[in-house]
Amino acid sequence: MKVTVRTYLLAGLVAAGMTVSGVAQAQQPVRLTIDSKSSLAWWQVNPHMEHLWATTCAQDPSWRPGEGASSGWATDFLSKGMATGHSSKLVDSSSIPLYPRRRVRPLCNEAVSGDVTIDTLNWSTARGTVTVKADQLTTGTDMRDNYAKKSILTTSNYPDIKFTIDSLGPMTKKVSVKGDTLRGDVFGTFELRGVKHPMKASARTTHEAGGLRVRAKFMMGTRDMVEVYNMSKVSLGLGVVQSIWEELWMGVDVLLKVPGTP
Repeated sequence: MKVTVRTYLLAGLVAAGMTVSGVAQAQQPVRLTIDSKSSLAWWQVNPHMEHLWATTCAQDPSWRPGEGASSGWATDFLSKGMATGHSSKLVDSSSIPLYPRRRVRPLCNEAVSGDVTIDTLNWSTARGTVTVKADQLTTGTDMRDNYAKKSILTTSNYPDIKFTIDSLGPMTKKVSVKGDTLRGDVFGTFELRGVKHPMKASARTTHEAGGLRVRAKFMMGTRDMVEVYNMSKVSLGLGVVQSIWEELWMGVDVLLKVPGTP
């Protein structure tokens, strides 16, 4: 399996812009950076109640705002359709996020940054950091977004959300006609509102847009918003107090490239 994964990573480095000779000599860690224009972060509550999800890349054609969208958003997305049905029911993780992007496009706000260092001979020792600008997350409803920034995320005091990668778990490779996919777990530390907590995210990696596209997500119980990350129970309201909201999912869809490549 290590040989298979190493071959996959080497192929990805070629896709990311390293020369064949450079890859052949990659006996030491290789640093890849996040292409911010081609990367996004998101969150979604489960059940989503027809409006509880957000993205940093609302420009992507695949995304839709939920109920109560502000007038500008509603006009833009009316012809594309809005979310309907099963808003108060739990869905399985395969249906999260509700509106995943179909392909990488360099049209996002530069809200996600960071880098990952990969040792092609010992991929499990990968290290890195992903940083998200919290005030760039949008639900498509101005009033709701402003409230979240001021009263829940308090972005003026805690502008960044971070995931620090400590290691990778066992990885598996799936071969298909649409392209090979590498799946596995990412272990690290999640930081929200200044609180750091161990976290495991599931991830899948593919070759796309001249680099490595990594889609990762993790879940926490919504009570952790109060009990772990010290958010205001009053500000969160009955959704958390009465356990109407059960899960909070967060994730990223990032493009990793060798620094300096287009």
